[in-house]
Amino acid sequence: MPATPLPPSGDVPVGPKTCDARGMIEIHRMFRRGFGEAPDLVRRVADGDAAHAAAVATQLETLSLGLHAHHEGEDAKLWDALDERAPSCAPHVERMKAQHAELLVHLTALDGALPAWRASATRVEAEPVLAALDGVNAAIAVHLPDEETNIVPVMEYTITESEVEWFSEHGRRSIPKGQTWQQLGEILASQPDGGDEWLRAHMPAPGRLAWRLIGKRKYTRHRAALEGR
Repeated sequence: MPATPLPPSGDVPVGPKTCDARGMIEIHRMFRRGFGEAPDLVRRVADGDAAHAAAVATQLETLSLGLHAHHEGEDAKLWDALDERAPSCAPHVERMKAQHAELLVHLTALDGALPAWRASATRVEAEPVLAALDGVNAAIAVHLPDEETNIVPVMEYTITESEVEWFSEHGRRSIPKGQTWQQLGEILASQPDGGDEWLRAHMPAPGRLAWRLIGKRKYTRHRAALEGR
């Protein structure tokens, strides 16, 4: 695709849209909700309740894997494309890279703290998990709105639909085996309408039926385990 220089202000280029990048914001909602509720979920685990700690730790591991993959995909495919096709977006791109680096520090701390807490389910081992979550939540509160304001609109005039699908598939591959329905439920629950529009837009009729007959029930059990019910 030929380069489409942005005006000096970094505003969105003029011309027809090349893709629909709303999926970026939809997945951001899941990360906001998932990490946002995580400290409360951790604190609600009673000292020594290994089963409850395991359910919450698995949720946090899956969220972390998803955010790692989300950022790795952008680092691999998005920033160079924007540098080439929207050169005046470069200051935003550099800021995104720095924000990714900061988030990586906090996610790595979370990844390192979860196994000990999972194994012990003690409040002492929960403290490093909570500290890492504080860092993650503070960082995404800066990064996600910045990306949605300054990157997503530019993507819609510079990135192709096939490239958007690559990002989506890269994210899907990060979901651990056995966590697909749970992850889908978290995506749906984070959407403003509870996920009805997302299902119609992203899943064919057989998939929607499978969600209603199988997935929704599994997700309900997943939430009950997370909340210690």
